[in-house]
Amino acid sequence: MRQLIQACLLMVLCGFNMQSWSFDELAYYTHLHENPELSFQEEQTAAILAKTLKDAGFTVTTGVGGHGVVAIVQNGEGPTLMVRADMDGLPVEEDTGLSYASTVKAKELNGQDVSVMHACGHDVHMTVVMSAALELLERRDEWQGTLMVIMQPAEERGAGARDMLADGLFERFPQPDYNLSVHTIATLPAGKIGFISGWMMANVDSVDITLHGVGGHGAYPHTAKDPVVLAAAVIMDLQTLVSREIHPAEPGVVTVGSIHAGTKHNIISDKATLQLTVRSYSDEVRDTLLAGIERIAVKQAEAMGFPADKKPDVAVLQEYTPALWNDPALVTRGVAAMRGELGDDALVEIPKEMGGEDFSRYGRTDAKIPSFMIRVGTVPQSLWDAASRGEERLPSLHSAFFAPDPVPTLDTGRRAITAMVLDLMASP
Repeated sequence: MRQLIQACLLMVLCGFNMQSWSFDELAYYTHLHENPELSFQEEQTAAILAKTLKDAGFTVTTGVGGHGVVAIVQNGEGPTLMVRADMDGLPVEEDTGLSYASTVKAKELNGQDVSVMHACGHDVHMTVVMSAALELLERRDEWQGTLMVIMQPAEERGAGARDMLADGLFERFPQPDYNLSVHTIATLPAGKIGFISGWMMANVDSVDITLHGVGGHGAYPHTAKDPVVLAAAVIMDLQTLVSREIHPAEPGVVTVGSIHAGTKHNIISDKATLQLTVRSYSDEVRDTLLAGIERIAVKQAEAMGFPADKKPDVAVLQEYTPALWNDPALVTRGVAAMRGELGDDALVEIPKEMGGEDFSRYGRTDAKIPSFMIRVGTVPQSLWDAASRGEERLPSLHSAFFAPDPVPTLDTGRRAITAMVLDLMASP
């Protein structure tokens, strides 16, 4: 029944016939916002996107690296250009008060029941890229080459780009000469585009530490080896990695986001677990931080007299996302094209940050494909003005209150992507 409803809605959103198409950008966006799906579960989202692209005239392949969608249209001789959007939502309960707010519930991979929300703007990304792709089809007399649109799953898990590449994205399909992408930003008003040349987002690693102790009675700590005390020492020592082991001019972050141990007031646990996020830019800093985390955990256990058979386990998870590099030459050309379309005031140079984005993987293959991700402002102007006066606080990405102003956000994003593609693939 759900598939039937979505198919009917799709016919409303996208009315196609043999001669032309119509596309309701806002309706498409609000539907995607209302119906988010978690990472690795984007089946229905992918189906809607694939059908829209196929009906418009793209050659579409589904199931690439999971629920990934690859859509291609060839329009004569010229460069191959890839435009990517990501599809997955987050386990966040929406609290925006919007009429189209998500009420979706789902199960995470660990079986946990969660609410789901597009709290990172992936609904914006999909709509912007879709709208630009359809406009480019209508304007195919203005460009030549091969346009490849990909809709990527599991970005929030750092796995979608990796899985699509492993499934032969650049072997089964044309290898791009350029990669473009779009990401929302919660610190610019709608109607603005943020850009940065060079490093933009950081290496992101997730690290799990399991500290093994010797349990016992809380009244007799001398008979036990307390992993909670060890965890406290490890957490404090981890803070010295950035402050004392990497160059002060090099960015780095080591955050312990979770610690769990014990069951009762008077029981010394036999185990404590820590979950860390680790951020860096250079490979050298990343290696220093990861090696230091293991060294501190192991040596602290030794220093506190924990038995040799209780050595800590330190696991660097596969959710690693490499740092994102915006090719300077491509940025220069792209910014010029966007300025020509949007005007000087719409372009804002922004600082690099310690967030992560697996779009980085497409540019860091052996081919070293020039890549550029733009940031699309989302903040309603009235909220931006109030925040500028100190009267309001801007909700961040991944917040339950994140609510883009859709009309100017979508319009600006579509025009920006379209302008860059037309410039890079201009007909002779």
